[in-house]
Amino acid sequence: MSVKYTLPARALHWLTALAIIAAFVLGITTDNMEGFSMQKLKLINYHKWIGIAVLLLVALRLLWRLSHRPPALPANMASWEKQVAHLTHIVLYVLMFAVPLGGWLYSSAKGYPVVWLGLVQLPDLMAKNEDVAGLIKFGHKIGAWTLIGLALAHAAAALKHHFIQRDDVLKRML
Repeated sequence: MSVKYTLPARALHWLTALAIIAAFVLGITTDNMEGFSMQKLKLINYHKWIGIAVLLLVALRLLWRLSHRPPALPANMASWEKQVAHLTHIVLYVLMFAVPLGGWLYSSAKGYPVVWLGLVQLPDLMAKNEDVAGLIKFGHKIGAWTLIGLALAHAAAALKHHFIQRDDVLKRML
């Protein structure tokens, strides 16, 4: 079995990570901007574009992952650590789908179209509903913060394996 993830798996991992960070930063930035401006609208659109890109990247990642077995975890890793790693990956995948879908759903509920890259108008996921939009936005924010928190824990675990346990967990993705 390979010691490293395949090149496409590594590329999709890092592209997805960068896109999630960018979308998160843009989301916080636009949330903290007061009033309405063309600059805010532009940043919101970038946030949406990146969110849809994350959705596409994660779909590709999942397809790749299902068709290409990942490298084995180190044999000296405790059973509970392997279970936590597996569960963390599942929850990360769920959130990487749920958060962008929640943003798209929120835009639909607000009656704002999602036009990916300014070129492809995506269908509304629901009819305009201001009453539900606030709840969806709240769920989107909670999901985004949870995703970032779990991703930071994931990165911290990889760094722990690299610097403290001195195994190849991190090297598999580099």
